[in-house]
Amino acid sequence: MLRAEFFETDEFRAAFESQHIGKVFRAYRNHPRYLQLFGKAMNQDVLGRWLGLTQAQISKMENAKHPEQNLDLLRNYALSLHLPQKMLWFDLPGQSRLEAPGRQSSPATDSGLIVAQSRDEILVANTGMDTLELIQRLRSSSLNPATLDALNITVEQLCCDYAHKDAHELMAAGRDWLSKMTDLLDNRLTLAQHREVLNNAGMLALLVGCLEYDVGDAQSAEATRRMALTLGKESGEPGIVGWGYEMLAWFHLTAGNYRAAISAAETGAILAPSQSVAVQLYGQQAKAYARMGRPEEVHKALENGRALLDKLPYPERPENHFVVDPDKWDFYAMDTYRIVGEDQLAKRNAEEVIRRSVTPEGFVISPMRSQEAQLTLAVIAARKGDIEAANALGIEALQSGRQSLPSLLMVGNELAHELETYGPGAGAEFRALLRETIARR
Repeated sequence: MLRAEFFETDEFRAAFESQHIGKVFRAYRNHPRYLQLFGKAMNQDVLGRWLGLTQAQISKMENAKHPEQNLDLLRNYALSLHLPQKMLWFDLPGQSRLEAPGRQSSPATDSGLIVAQSRDEILVANTGMDTLELIQRLRSSSLNPATLDALNITVEQLCCDYAHKDAHELMAAGRDWLSKMTDLLDNRLTLAQHREVLNNAGMLALLVGCLEYDVGDAQSAEATRRMALTLGKESGEPGIVGWGYEMLAWFHLTAGNYRAAISAAETGAILAPSQSVAVQLYGQQAKAYARMGRPEEVHKALENGRALLDKLPYPERPENHFVVDPDKWDFYAMDTYRIVGEDQLAKRNAEEVIRRSVTPEGFVISPMRSQEAQLTLAVIAARKGDIEAANALGIEALQSGRQSLPSLLMVGNELAHELETYGPGAGAEFRALLRETIARR
């Protein structure tokens, strides 16, 4: 995995010291890692797609005499490329180059990430109230604008915690807040308040359903998904409805029901055509088509998803599980490239997914994406005959803490199939661990 040392080159240091984002772009594209992997620098078109820019815009920025000064744009570029706060000349949202006096260091806080903050810290910073006060207000039905803002922030943070929090712990918290939301719906609310509470309840149901499926409780996950779908329809929120169908496509995909996955994804895309979820729905279609051996449909689905993603603004909280950003799209493309046998593209995306899953300080913030990327590299190693590397990478992926078991087992079984072609003893340790993981499900 690439960690802090990725940015510790003379070219990067000079670029950051110049306070010129275009020079940072050039240093990024010409990083020795890309030269080692592909024999050439990353081209401007690829970097532009990551940042929502054209090749011409990247070229203009790299060669500009006067650097970009728009702080919002600079922050978006830094977040997209995971640039370390300590090397920047401006602050990222929720982070600071200056350490507060008396602040105690810890791995969680030193990462400088919002996800490392507790929900209480985020609530207090944004609304002046903590979780206890919020709950007291909800119990007394005190739904003024400040209370609703605090509720929105709490639900969003729970969705942002999905990538790294313990699944059982987060599921319990999600169910608790979902219960509070359903209780609120029985109170006398204005039409706007009722809709906002419905939306929050719908998002929580989506979150809880995903977590239930992650831990192997498919029956509960389907019931909760249906609840989310009903809440989304009642509130008139197409995004929640779209995510309800995205979950159904995911369930079918990991169960091997590829035609059903495509049908669910198509329905979701029709109902939420311009929402962020539609990008992921195209990604689910591409995954299913790849496993059906239909490469033309794979590339069409990827093109549709990429075209829509390019039109959407970069999300304020890309770590929210229910938004799609360029990093997540690279993760989806990685899976399809691996399945259709485009190993070089799959390897490139897997390397990027792993790099972006780790902060410059070395903390894993997207363990589930990293696991599947490791399995992708393991599959590619197996195809090249490097059984030892494939076995080691596969074991490392299965031993990680935060897991989505259905997705992990789907790709794990694909690695096992590749290893089996070399005989019953090939990758024996990985295959034994895979059997144990399946038995514990």
